[in-house]
Amino acid sequence: MAYETPSSPQSPALADSSDAAERRLREAEDRLREAIEELQRRQRRAAACGTQHQPPCHHSGEESCVANAIGNLCQSFLLSYGVRVGIGILLRAFKLVRRQSYSSLLDLKQLVSEKDLIVREEACRIGLFFGGFTGSYHALRCLLRKLRKKETPLNSILAGSVAALSILALDDSNRRRTLALYLLARVAQCAYNSAKSKNKFHLWGSHWSHGDSLLFAFACAQVMYSFVMRPESLPKPYQDFIQKTGPVAQPVYKAVRDCCRGFPVDVASLSAYLSERRNSNHVKLEEFPSIIPCSVIHPDTSSCLAHNANATSATFRKTFPLYFSLTFVPFVVLHLQKFMDAPARTCWLAVKGSVRSTAFLSAFVGIFQGVICLHRKVASKDHKLLYWIAGGISALSVLIEKKARRSELALYVLPRAGDSLWYILVNRHLLPNIKNAEVILFSLCMGGIMYYLEHEPDTMAPLLRGLIRRFLASRISNPSPPPNRNASYPYLTLDVMNKPNLQDGQDAKASPSAKYNLESIPGL
Repeated sequence: MAYETPSSPQSPALADSSDAAERRLREAEDRLREAIEELQRRQRRAAACGTQHQPPCHHSGEESCVANAIGNLCQSFLLSYGVRVGIGILLRAFKLVRRQSYSSLLDLKQLVSEKDLIVREEACRIGLFFGGFTGSYHALRCLLRKLRKKETPLNSILAGSVAALSILALDDSNRRRTLALYLLARVAQCAYNSAKSKNKFHLWGSHWSHGDSLLFAFACAQVMYSFVMRPESLPKPYQDFIQKTGPVAQPVYKAVRDCCRGFPVDVASLSAYLSERRNSNHVKLEEFPSIIPCSVIHPDTSSCLAHNANATSATFRKTFPLYFSLTFVPFVVLHLQKFMDAPARTCWLAVKGSVRSTAFLSAFVGIFQGVICLHRKVASKDHKLLYWIAGGISALSVLIEKKARRSELALYVLPRAGDSLWYILVNRHLLPNIKNAEVILFSLCMGGIMYYLEHEPDTMAPLLRGLIRRFLASRISNPSPPPNRNASYPYLTLDVMNKPNLQDGQDAKASPSAKYNLESIPGL
């Protein structure tokens, strides 16, 4: 016979207390549900009547909007100014080392003298450009929140477009046009990534593993063609950089242009150049040659192979200090704490990346000169299309670079190719010459960039996204989703208490959504 334990005299009291607690809990749930419904109804009515509360600014509540804008302006100005001056000082140090003047590295008069380190105006203009954009953008965002009383993507677009007028701090129209075309390429990249992620648009061949290298090749083909045949279509600093990097003298390029166009070659200036070189006595010059021979292109050596090898090694020696400066200084300035934590590792990574990038550029020069010499071995007549093809083939050296950098290099060269093409089309009256068109284009593109940065950041390249957020003091935050999402989300957590038979997967999905929506409602 089963043994039964006698019930305690307090058991009915405990049961009544448990029932009362459960009843009060259900009443509290009902009141909370009704409060949430009422709050959402008020928000919808306020939005319909245009009386929605002004959204809070993203900056700290302890500082005013004006103080926040001025603080960001000063911070970005000092940051960009410091980067430009730091690069100039490091390049000056490499120049002194190349002269074997090691003691002068400790002499500040030679290292940072105003006569040798001319970066004052350029650094100030760059600082005003970045600082002016950052301060104006934050000020306009706060102003638009107060005037429009709501936070929409239009705020980001308007603020970015108007703040982009700070590009007027750069007095060089060629540089402004290059920046505008660079941003145009970036906006197109973001728009394509956005459409692709939403299954709205997809380019054929975009899945190719070397699509970025192909884009780089087309851009380099246009740039090298422009450098040889239409050098005036490239910015003067870019012309000078290519000229100094390559082993061919300027009078030879002029002779090549005249030969391809059927113009008479300036024999006098070419003879004056060749008279200063070695092994050039046997060169016979004509006023209307069918092709400029290799003996004129590299008069110092009769071997094309030796010439190309010398060009590759000379390019490496000349450009390594530049690449090291562009790698090391921005990293130290933008990530000072990481550098302080591991300075040796930072220096090693900078050297490693600089060697790889310099090898890429050196191979580019060697291949370009090799294609030109090879053409002269098999052909007796020159053609301007050769230099377009040579630029495209030499761009294959980009395969030396890391995969992540190839698309960055392609989007860096693409605006310069577009800049050159723009100039040629305007010069041939195929496009209208609109004054300050680059400023308008830059403003429109900057508005698009700021929209994608705030609302679709995953569509942007990580390097560009991190750089802009660093200069904007990392105070941009993604906007919260609209409060009128699925109204059932707030009730999911409450309903779980009464529905223990929910599957684990549903419960796991419900709880985070409910928590997020409850926290996004003002006043809760």
